[in-house]
Amino acid sequence: MDLFSQFNDLPENLLPKDGTVNYYGLVLSNIKAEAYYNRLLDCIEWKNDEAIIFGKQIFTKRKVAWYAEKPFEYSYSNSTKTALLFTKELLELKELVEKETNETYNSCLLNLYHDGSEGMTWHSDGEKDLKEQGAIASLSLGAERKFGFKHKETKETVYKVLEHGSLLVMKDETQTHWLHRLPPTKIIHRPRINLTFRTIDK
Repeated sequence: MDLFSQFNDLPENLLPKDGTVNYYGLVLSNIKAEAYYNRLLDCIEWKNDEAIIFGKQIFTKRKVAWYAEKPFEYSYSNSTKTALLFTKELLELKELVEKETNETYNSCLLNLYHDGSEGMTWHSDGEKDLKEQGAIASLSLGAERKFGFKHKETKETVYKVLEHGSLLVMKDETQTHWLHRLPPTKIIHRPRINLTFRTIDK
């Protein structure tokens, strides 16, 4: 066995500089991805996301859920959430993602986009509760959606279509130098579930 073969199998970095985004492609078969998709739609405690913007409470159409190994508190958009404990399905998916990425995670923020009209504007995940430059593993289930990155200084953009059952990982200096978003589209009518496994540093 080639001593360096394991390194040659690492996914290509999608970013040209100032960060690392690896796209692993499909990590679940279509049958397993569909089974987890349907199960998570039913068993996760979905709630409309809320944020405080200019002192006004805003509720989004998309729904979110926050799970972890402990009841961590997590703050973003001037709102604080307390994690529910991992479900059996989330623990199974966390184990899969950890094996694929050779990283460890203790929490998961889930997003449910009901159709293509729901998305996310440009932002970076720089919350103080997150492990500094830690990996964020994004597992996609359901509708295929285009995901974008934009360099904060050069404005250079990179886009990737995230497939049903696929895995993308952001790490290193990515959050410092790049914004990311999920642009809305009129041609997608199926829901998408996005699981972002991350590490709370407390």
